[in-house]
Amino acid sequence: MLYVDTSVLVALCTHERKTADVLKWYAACRHELVSATWCVTEFASALGLKQRTGQLAPEQAQAAWSQFERICANDLQLLPVQAPIFHQAAMLILNASAGLRAGDALHLACTMDAGAKSMATLDLALAESARQFNVKSVAI
Repeated sequence: MLYVDTSVLVALCTHERKTADVLKWYAACRHELVSATWCVTEFASALGLKQRTGQLAPEQAQAAWSQFERICANDLQLLPVQAPIFHQAAMLILNASAGLRAGDALHLACTMDAGAKSMATLDLALAESARQFNVKSVAI
């Protein structure tokens, strides 16, 4: 089982610096892919930001959303986020040495709760924090 952070999903569905690498990784990936339902909100937020900053036209954002929905329906198991996971994320954030932001802490807590030993992320700070908690980062 491989936990997928929203940064990978955004690069998979929109044009970003790492999109070519992510597409190559995704095509070759044979792991069971999981993420938290939180990624749906975070993905929508990324699309909204890209539209507000002129990086995406509305029709491009809609195409990216449709692609994201197909990925969620076919290749990505979305895991529910229960109240104890939010508490676990809060405890991770309180560990100041980890340097986690709220969304990243929630992803890391979900990774650990799911029992995933690896995470696919493009967020270098999250990857470093994950290593502190014995979660390996997959190189993309």
